[in-house]
Amino acid sequence: MTTKTTKKKLLLIDGHSVAFRAFYALHSQLERMKNANGLHTNALYGFHNMLENILEKEQPTHALVAFDAGSTTFRHEFFDDYKGGRDSMPGELSEQMPYLKELLSAFGLKSYELPNFEADDIIGTLANEAEKQDYEVVVLSGDKDLTQLVTEDIRVDITVKGVSNVEEYTMETVKDLMGVRPDQIVDYLGLSGDPSDNIPGVTGVGDKTAIKLLEQYDTMENLYEHIDEMNKSKRKENLINEKDTAFLSKKLAQINTESPIEISADELDYPGKDIEKLIAFYKEMDFNSHLEKLDTEAYMESLGEQPEEKEIQYEVVDEITAEMFAEQTVLYLEMLDENYHKAEIETVAWGDDEKVYLTTITQALASEAFKTYIEDSNKHKITYDLKAYYVALQRRGLSLKGVDFDAVLASYLLRSEDSSSGDVADITEKNGYPGVLPDEAVYGKGAKRGVPTDNEKMFKHVASKVDGLFSIREKISKELVENEQEELLYEIEMPLAYILGDMEIDGIKVDAQQIEKLQTEFAEILTNIEQTIYGLAGEEFNINSPKQLSEILFVKMGYTPIRKTKTGFSTAQDVLEKLQAEAPIVEHILKYRQIAKIQSTYVDGLLKVIDPETSLVHTRYQQTVARTGRLSSVDPNLQNIPIRLEEGRKVRQAFVPREKDWKLFSADYSQIELRILAHISEDKHLIETFKNNEDVHTTTAVRVFGLESADEVTPNMRRDAKAVNFGIVYGISDYGLSQNLNISRAEAKEYIDTYFERFPGVKDYIDNIIREAKDQGFVETIFHRRRYLPDINSRNFNLRSFAERTAMNTPIQGSAADIIKVAMIQVAERLEKEKLEAKMLLQVHDELVFEAPEAEMPALKKLVEETMESALDLAIPLKVDSNAGDTWYDL
Repeated sequence: MTTKTTKKKLLLIDGHSVAFRAFYALHSQLERMKNANGLHTNALYGFHNMLENILEKEQPTHALVAFDAGSTTFRHEFFDDYKGGRDSMPGELSEQMPYLKELLSAFGLKSYELPNFEADDIIGTLANEAEKQDYEVVVLSGDKDLTQLVTEDIRVDITVKGVSNVEEYTMETVKDLMGVRPDQIVDYLGLSGDPSDNIPGVTGVGDKTAIKLLEQYDTMENLYEHIDEMNKSKRKENLINEKDTAFLSKKLAQINTESPIEISADELDYPGKDIEKLIAFYKEMDFNSHLEKLDTEAYMESLGEQPEEKEIQYEVVDEITAEMFAEQTVLYLEMLDENYHKAEIETVAWGDDEKVYLTTITQALASEAFKTYIEDSNKHKITYDLKAYYVALQRRGLSLKGVDFDAVLASYLLRSEDSSSGDVADITEKNGYPGVLPDEAVYGKGAKRGVPTDNEKMFKHVASKVDGLFSIREKISKELVENEQEELLYEIEMPLAYILGDMEIDGIKVDAQQIEKLQTEFAEILTNIEQTIYGLAGEEFNINSPKQLSEILFVKMGYTPIRKTKTGFSTAQDVLEKLQAEAPIVEHILKYRQIAKIQSTYVDGLLKVIDPETSLVHTRYQQTVARTGRLSSVDPNLQNIPIRLEEGRKVRQAFVPREKDWKLFSADYSQIELRILAHISEDKHLIETFKNNEDVHTTTAVRVFGLESADEVTPNMRRDAKAVNFGIVYGISDYGLSQNLNISRAEAKEYIDTYFERFPGVKDYIDNIIREAKDQGFVETIFHRRRYLPDINSRNFNLRSFAERTAMNTPIQGSAADIIKVAMIQVAERLEKEKLEAKMLLQVHDELVFEAPEAEMPALKKLVEETMESALDLAIPLKVDSNAGDTWYDL
């Protein structure tokens, strides 16, 4: 337990250093950690966790985060190549940096940078000043160079594992951890150099030699005063010949503790978190777990003064009569668990802006008048979450009809970035009705743990939701008309909600015995791989420990390190992939990691959600999360079962039809995003490729690599061309492509530039869509699904670049999402019309999965392929691949 110190304590954080550490600590999660806007968030998440830990531990009275002001400093004036070996910041990190300042502001932390100086110099100057003013000073960095600042009153913490764990460098521990005293650090760096900063040092003098020389001579100056006494050796010769370099290196490594900063330690008082800003940041970044942990009292404080409440007429009824149901009403079901398949319905409410009626679900279900209202298509209803209501009522024996407007779906179409958070207050307030309190204000922290003891308060709260939802309908409807989005709501999203609801209720059968068999099989495979790894390593060790693995690979086995971290050599996924050619053991380590992930996430995970009575799994489709309009799957996520590895594909063996003599059937759009790119870019080469039914990746390889014919394309060339094709679709950076293909950023840039030369229509499309986005502030899909881009004209390069990549990608991804939704609706209509027994079970990105009697397979194949391929008339044909089998694996 920590207690707040009575002595003033200054916390100084090396901003760029910790951000880099956070980025690479969670680098393996890079593509998974994005907010709903597509912004990578791994560095922000790691930095946030570091702040939580260190602020709780240190309880500072004063604090600052220092940043480098630019790529050049006063050190470049006397050494042009200072830090010359460093790669530029990856785009996936640089796009997060502007938001880092938002995070710091939310935490109540000041930040500072000084042109021509580094963060180290700012920290050194403030630490030096604060020490003289009797502060206790704590410095946090990923760079051990700052340990030169250590004194009795200045401690330096260096991150050693990600950003969560640190090593504390004090006067007592520096010598043990570094081999030299704090005042010898600059001498040590002068002799040994620092490759990370391109500080040369002396040839042949490594870490151990530098320590040994300083143990003997104490300082570099003393060493050179006695250099003639050294025995003749190559080292002595180098020291003499490179004396100027040694002192230059020391000068480069020396932190300037008298930088011309315009702030003082006393101005850096730390007031604590700004809860209102923190809530906004958490919502923007989709840090939902952090949002839930916020203390309720602080949350309520952040809401400030609430608007005056409207007097709403409502009645809690036991007896329900037909007269209570007008021709147009809001239907609202208060459920405090987001999983509506299992949630209790706490309150049922309906009404308009004149009066609201409330009752319990038990009384509602017992009422014939309520059942008639729910199932009457002529009783027009406004809902808050159509699919959730449809499923919740269907599971209770009622079929919801007559819904002619859904607030969540409509609001999502108008502003996908403002999609539902599960709180009606969000949507009503954003559409001009501020009278609904957030659920947290009524139910307390979490708002999922049961009803309040004050039922009257709850009833009043629910009634305000009904009144608010009724009030905003007209405004939202008008905006939908202005945006040409009525078709999206009424012909795509709302009909799809019913279809998805049926798919969720039906579920899909999973053979638990097959999963248990895989569990045993994978455990044996993992054991065998472990033994192979131990055999190649010559000893047993913890394969899951990066530190132990690093020791085995780079110290014991002597393989060439690819990337050094502050705590040793990296064993991240991308590093190991590059090491495979040199190190046979790596292939087994990578496979071990992959299978262990499949075992824990998909095998063990599925066993937890299979219904023991029916053997069914019921996923939930999220309709209002992805900014592009794509559906996502949760509880469990059936869209992410890995299929690149055989063991991942085997998980699909457990997915089977529920009836004897039935089969599973899948239909998958082939390269739909590239076909949409061809259509909207009107690039003649892409259009020709698809019209001639040629392999698009082979054609791209021919054009990008300057080949004469497709016969010259090797499998590796096709693979690289495929990465370029999909990279273009996703607005990939040269850094991202270089990581995917294990090539330099310069080569990756050349690939991208050549692609644009060879496919000029694509280049024109990208230029035009970015120009349109800058003019109107948003981009659209073929069906007018919008995505607003507030940063498209930002002066900040990183924010603007991210928005530009989003502008080029969203119309492609979003149109693909729209097309498969249209196909699902049309397929469902035809299945009903042609009275087939087949059921649509799953949507997995561009794939639909069905089950049907074996005898129906020819008819189902014809129906599905025809419908999907004709869902939208494009400049090139849509193509569908389909297969049938006894399991999902067989497809």
